[in-house]
Amino acid sequence: MTDATALTLAEARDALRAKQVSATEITQAFLAAMEKARGLNAYVLETPEQALAMAKASDERLARGEARPLEGLALGIKDLYATKGVRTTAGSNILGNFVPAYESTVTSNLWRDGAVMLGKLNNDEFAMGSSNETSAFGNVVSPWRRQGSNTPLVPGGSSGGSAAAVAARLCLGATATDTGGSIRQPAAFTGTVGIKPTYGRCSRWGIVAFASSLDQAGPIARTVRDNAILLRSMAGPDAKDTTCVDLPVPDYEAAVGRSIKGMRIGIPKEYRVDGMPAEIEALWEKGAKWLRDAGAEIVEVSLPHTKYALPAYYIVAPAEASSNLARYDGVRYGLRVPGKDIVDLYEKTRAQGFGKEVRRRIMIGTYVLSAGYYDAYYVRAQKIRTLIKKDFEDVYAAGVDAILTPATPSAAFGIGEKGGADPVEMYLNDVFTVTVNMAGLPGIAVPAGFSSEGLPLGLQLIGRAFDEETLFSVAEVIEQAAGRVDLPQAWWA
Repeated sequence: MTDATALTLAEARDALRAKQVSATEITQAFLAAMEKARGLNAYVLETPEQALAMAKASDERLARGEARPLEGLALGIKDLYATKGVRTTAGSNILGNFVPAYESTVTSNLWRDGAVMLGKLNNDEFAMGSSNETSAFGNVVSPWRRQGSNTPLVPGGSSGGSAAAVAARLCLGATATDTGGSIRQPAAFTGTVGIKPTYGRCSRWGIVAFASSLDQAGPIARTVRDNAILLRSMAGPDAKDTTCVDLPVPDYEAAVGRSIKGMRIGIPKEYRVDGMPAEIEALWEKGAKWLRDAGAEIVEVSLPHTKYALPAYYIVAPAEASSNLARYDGVRYGLRVPGKDIVDLYEKTRAQGFGKEVRRRIMIGTYVLSAGYYDAYYVRAQKIRTLIKKDFEDVYAAGVDAILTPATPSAAFGIGEKGGADPVEMYLNDVFTVTVNMAGLPGIAVPAGFSSEGLPLGLQLIGRAFDEETLFSVAEVIEQAAGRVDLPQAWWA
């Protein structure tokens, strides 16, 4: 048996069932790898005792021939997901050492299906960031490096810990969340695959809220097939989340490898933004050729309101964050900084508990919701959101099955290189991803090539609502054509 950490999730599943390796051996291999990789700062909390206990229980079930879909598969959990009895902080000081007495629905589904929890993964504070530099635990370091350079790179955000852990072979797969690109952008930066499902496909119950009408849970893993396996377990109806749809969950894995002959794939002309690097443009063209070679028809489409998506998103998301984060007041849980009265307690707790980026977004959100500005900003942004959604509906009504775009405007950048003096520079990283959240649609990022500096680049596929199966079929074509990414050598060990 080769090193268990080198296996994909699907390979590990098959090896476990064939008795070629045990769940305990897989878990021990990942725990050892995590110990050597602490310099990457991907995990903010390791749970070795719990992991080994879960693995032992999985081995007993495997021995009895009672394997569940994810039996014995070792996963990392983004620190936005509430885990019963295990510290959950959302990457913020304001939650302190908060230990939930409940389990999020998505992680409950994973444990129901036999998965093993290795620990909690780093993320931007309250998922607000595109580089994993806003976490109270410090930034995550990408396992990737530019050719001939030791400059530490960002893994993307907000699910930077999830993407880095998968790319560094510190778990078989990871949970993540996506509010404006926080699954797809880090996946593209790290040579991994990440899908943001349709809004409502996965329950949000027990996931720390950022922007409730945009947040969605999803997996990051090494391959398209691995993502399909994980999403089937993560998705499903939930009476505790009224925005979660009561629809059956398809067998996503069965869609991987299906022919895409006769499908119509749209190329939106509005995504050809000014200043787009030539290598991103070339990658996009290459992706279209691969799909054409597989029998799909490539058609140009128009999404005319795309140019308004980023400014509208940065009104809607902070507005919802401002409302959601009002619950962190130092009274019931988390950090409490004493004050001379209740108002003073609130002010001191929030000033000390929230990081700079979170405070910035709360202030923006409070401003756009305030009297005199609500109609001028928030209401107008919601109207634009409706127009963005209609653009996609019109394209799909015309017979297009999926849309192909770049995932990011560049490869990964260095830690501290962007957003220092001008936060808008960081926000522009979301230019290709925010439309998908605004429209509530599914989107997947899949590795498709490398930059001139040897860093991964990804392509994005956007699908119809609740048609993740088509995305898995088309993404598999790109994955096969581009070739499986050889993950970086462990320079950190």
